[in-house]
Amino acid sequence: MANIVKGTNKFYIGEDEANPLAEITFQPKSDGVITVDHTYVSDELRGQGIAGQLVEVITSYAREQNLKIEPVCSYVQSKMEKTEAYQDLIAK
Repeated sequence: MANIVKGTNKFYIGEDEANPLAEITFQPKSDGVITVDHTYVSDELRGQGIAGQLVEVITSYAREQNLKIEPVCSYVQSKMEKTEAYQDLIAK
């Protein structure tokens, strides 16, 4: 797995949080819910499963923090709906 770092309302890959090579961002929404609103993977990292690793990290974080996820990002929504292990984390 890539070296994914926790930043401010995001997990990212790279040396600079402001200009990451890849990231998944979220916003606290309400009691126990975060909105995952953006996933980005740079051209140099594409095709390596990085976006999937970012979803794995954000879902692990949600479990650890006892949070549900509202997946606004279309990639995250699709990945969570298709992966049975993530479906219990989707905010209803």
